[in-house]
Amino acid sequence: MKKVLGITLGILTAFGGFVDIGDLVANALVGSRFGMSLAWVVVVGVLGICVFAEMSGRIAAVSGRPVFDLVRERLGPRAGLVNLVASLFVNVLTLAAEIGGASLALELATGVNYLLWVPGVALVAWLVMWRVRFETMERVFGLAGLALVVFAVALWQLGPDWGGLLEQATRPQVPADEGVPTYFYYAVALLGGAMTPYEVFFFSSGGVEERWTRRDLSLSRANVFAGFPLGGLLSLAIAACAATVFLPDMAQVDSLSQMVLPVGLGLGQIGLALVIVGVFAATFGATLETALSSAYSVSQYFGWQWGKYVRPVRAARFHAVLLVSMVVATALILTTIDPIMVTEYSLVFSAAALPLTYLPVLMVANDSDYMGEKVNGRFSNFLGTIYMVLLIVVAVVAIPLMLATKAGQ
Repeated sequence: MKKVLGITLGILTAFGGFVDIGDLVANALVGSRFGMSLAWVVVVGVLGICVFAEMSGRIAAVSGRPVFDLVRERLGPRAGLVNLVASLFVNVLTLAAEIGGASLALELATGVNYLLWVPGVALVAWLVMWRVRFETMERVFGLAGLALVVFAVALWQLGPDWGGLLEQATRPQVPADEGVPTYFYYAVALLGGAMTPYEVFFFSSGGVEERWTRRDLSLSRANVFAGFPLGGLLSLAIAACAATVFLPDMAQVDSLSQMVLPVGLGLGQIGLALVIVGVFAATFGATLETALSSAYSVSQYFGWQWGKYVRPVRAARFHAVLLVSMVVATALILTTIDPIMVTEYSLVFSAAALPLTYLPVLMVANDSDYMGEKVNGRFSNFLGTIYMVLLIVVAVVAIPLMLATKAGQ
């Protein structure tokens, strides 16, 4: 019973923790401009994150070592350093966006300008990472993120044209008033939101933090193959809400208050309160994950002692990187740069860095020296290879599409 409860909680945590500020922004933006015609990207992204998260969890459970610990050893110090710099840049940019998202949720709840909440959010997040147990931290904010299910309930209450939404999703096409480059720019951003690099770093390092062994492979796979797809359905519900409310009036979503408006229209004040709680929990939880991922990647590359299970005095450099990451990200948001714009750019840069994140995972999962009999099978390799080709194509076109479309304008 205890194991079943643990798996159930893990799935719910993965479900509630899947959506972060990137998913909120990307799905709402896309839904308001393209309807459900880019729903296929969510499906592709969820399958991709499942493929690579399963490999990452298996690597952690079998070798007892997280992915970045093996990157330098497998790729060499120079290639590993390039990987580290690119990943750290994307992580800190995403961290800034998550802090901004949590602060915007507090602004919606209180009416107080989000900039006044930014230092408090950063300080509380740092204290949580410093004092709260890893498992408790992960489950509290993951489960609280389940409040975002109100998007699905609100969609039902809004009474959309289900046939029209289904037709948009199953027969995708570029809307007449949008260009093809803009369509694919948002497809890249949506994929970047579904396969954000920090998810793999955190999932792998978290497995080591929780001391996974081969006996925990079922727990890891249950989290991946149930939690992430359920989170993907939640992403589709967010896009469908935006498509139902905004697309008929050709209104574009460019603020958090607009993103949650469909829930208010469908469920009233109670729904609005729940969605604000969900947005705060999801973005605050992602703040913890991205900050820890920055410290994990740097510490694991240089071979430093790391982890929340290690006493801070014995992992001082790990906690120093954690603190510096929080300070840099907080300072970026306090420049008054628009958090939504930061999120949009972080998604594109994330997409451009995807091969650097996922190639080492695929290589290590194929190495029998590390994995023994748990090395990738043919099916895993087939999917992993297909996705690597896709991610390389996405990485090549991401920045040119951003420049050509002026970031989707």
